[in-house]
Amino acid sequence: MASNRHLGRIITLQTLYEHDFRADSGDDSETIDVVLARNLERYADKIDDKKFVTDLTNGVSKQAKYLDAEISPIAPEWPLSQIALIDHEILRMAIYELKNFSDFVPPKVAINEAVELAKAFGSENSSRFINGVLGTFWRQMNREETSKSE
Repeated sequence: MASNRHLGRIITLQTLYEHDFRADSGDDSETIDVVLARNLERYADKIDDKKFVTDLTNGVSKQAKYLDAEISPIAPEWPLSQIALIDHEILRMAIYELKNFSDFVPPKVAINEAVELAKAFGSENSSRFINGVLGTFWRQMNREETSKSE
């Protein structure tokens, strides 16, 4: 299942990137659902966990502004407009997983997967940037949860 989820994350990343790239270019001819359906069809024989991919893609897409609000304070030297789109999408995905999928995706797995996506699809420094931002986010998230339980 793990490698299946890795492919699922790649499909999600491709879908989000294409959709947002089109939107940033003024092309709203395809909805996120159309892009996702096309990408899932392309890998239909290789992926079984379509629900994971659909939930991750739709969750990140619907909560993009909320996720951006989570990213901004933990990467203040990098305004969102200066973060490469691929890195931005990876951060959104990982933060969404950390906040919403923690019952079946261990935090270390979500962070490691994001770093691997950054190595595969990002620039030379993307993986370090992603790892640093997510490490900070995870520590802050743990502090908040610890203080809530006290």
